[in-house]
Amino acid sequence: MKKPLLIIAILSLITGCEITQTQTQPPQTEIRDHASPSQISDVLSHAIQIPIEADEPPPVFDDVWERIRYQLSIPVPQNRPVVAERNYYQRHQAYLDRISKRAEPYLYFIVEEVEKRQMPIEIALLPIVESAFDPFGYSHRSASGIWQFMPQTGERFDLKQNWWYDGRRDIVQSTRAALEYLTYLHKTLDGDWLNAIAAYNSGEGRVMRAIRKNRKKHLPTDFWSLDLPRETTAYVPKLLALSDLLMRQEEFKVTWNKIINAQVVDTVEVGTQIDLALAADMAGISLTELYRLNPGFNRWATDPKGPHSLLLPTDKIAQFKTKLASTPMQERLRWQYYTVNRGDSLSVIASKFDTSPSAIQTLNKLNSHIIRVGQKLLVPLSEGELKSEHLPASVRKVANKSQQSKYTHTVKSGDTLWDISREHDVTIKQLAAWNKLKTSSVLKLGQQLNIYKSQPKQKNSGLQSTERTITYKVRKGDSLARIANKFNVSIKNIIKWNDIAGQKYLHPGQKLKLKVDVKRS
Repeated sequence: MKKPLLIIAILSLITGCEITQTQTQPPQTEIRDHASPSQISDVLSHAIQIPIEADEPPPVFDDVWERIRYQLSIPVPQNRPVVAERNYYQRHQAYLDRISKRAEPYLYFIVEEVEKRQMPIEIALLPIVESAFDPFGYSHRSASGIWQFMPQTGERFDLKQNWWYDGRRDIVQSTRAALEYLTYLHKTLDGDWLNAIAAYNSGEGRVMRAIRKNRKKHLPTDFWSLDLPRETTAYVPKLLALSDLLMRQEEFKVTWNKIINAQVVDTVEVGTQIDLALAADMAGISLTELYRLNPGFNRWATDPKGPHSLLLPTDKIAQFKTKLASTPMQERLRWQYYTVNRGDSLSVIASKFDTSPSAIQTLNKLNSHIIRVGQKLLVPLSEGELKSEHLPASVRKVANKSQQSKYTHTVKSGDTLWDISREHDVTIKQLAAWNKLKTSSVLKLGQQLNIYKSQPKQKNSGLQSTERTITYKVRKGDSLARIANKFNVSIKNIIKWNDIAGQKYLHPGQKLKLKVDVKRS
């Protein structure tokens, strides 16, 4: 339809029609009724170069943050909630630096998935608001992972959660589930992305009730007009503030540390249960790095019933596949023979070896839970039962290395044991042991931590305790027993942590400090 209009415009120029200031592409050469063919050609040439008409390929970026910045599309109002959150982030450059470091292995994958679904690119920033890209982020409401899924919501979107594995912390599966949930919310809430993002935080039921309430009063139903919980009214402005800070980083003098815009990790299907220490050795990476990429695993091996996929660095995948192909299935787990005694059951044996009945059943190809006295069973060895002779030779070689160098790390603002362990490729338990700390210790600014770079791996090197200290608000009907059961802690510890010995009753609204192991809660 544009070409006929263009011809009409040119003819009107040639016949002496007045050219107004409002034309979208004014000619560079003044044209009268005696315009020459060359002048007409100039007008045509200029008009054909309209930007809208050009079919230019999208720019290529070498930085994922710049790729996101180019696609930001949700308008950011400069209201008080957004400005307040933006000012906070602007004052904390060190926090933004930690975000980039934590997001480095995951952000490219998340951006790819968001683009694939044609969602606003701002969604890729949501894990910053949810968890600061901490895969072991844990809330007092039992939400976990970079996308902070509650257990029930995780089940709703097929995130498996059991003794072996928690899909809420699996980067690939939790991202899939989060984007499915947001897509559903967007459709349910009449295509309003801000309301969908708000519902991701507080639940669609709460947002829909707020919308119905406004409709009854003939009030607007956009996010800014809804009566929502305080946490949610700050949640959306946080995301918009981050978007604004990324878009106008030069203006606000902040830096988003570069993350290479390329696929650096990929999923490999193993097909069977595998010992994670052995998998790390096959890939030529440390066990710490393997857990960093695969934080969904709770134990020393993958779930016997799956998933059997691992996220690995792309440059290590060929090596891993070659070694995996040459390793028989029965050798993918460390195991030993166990002779069944009187009174034994699969559950009793599993408890002795810190494994599960299903793992023993799978390893021995048992059709039922029935076992007999004197029967010899293969039992998977957990890290707690590990003996050096059960390690593959290559792992044993690494484990026997002597200490080489001692390093000192000075604690900076915002440092946690998790961040420092990743920076120096050691485990949280090692850091705590070397410095006589608890794994839940709060670090002090300027504190000196000793780190031994070639220290032999501890028995639980892959099973670092991922403790978080959370604040739980007592609800009506709560008791110490109920709270202890919910968070997998002891009543004795709750009393000790909160100094409430002798207190007969809990009161609704009372706040309790709990030290929760994310992997085992």
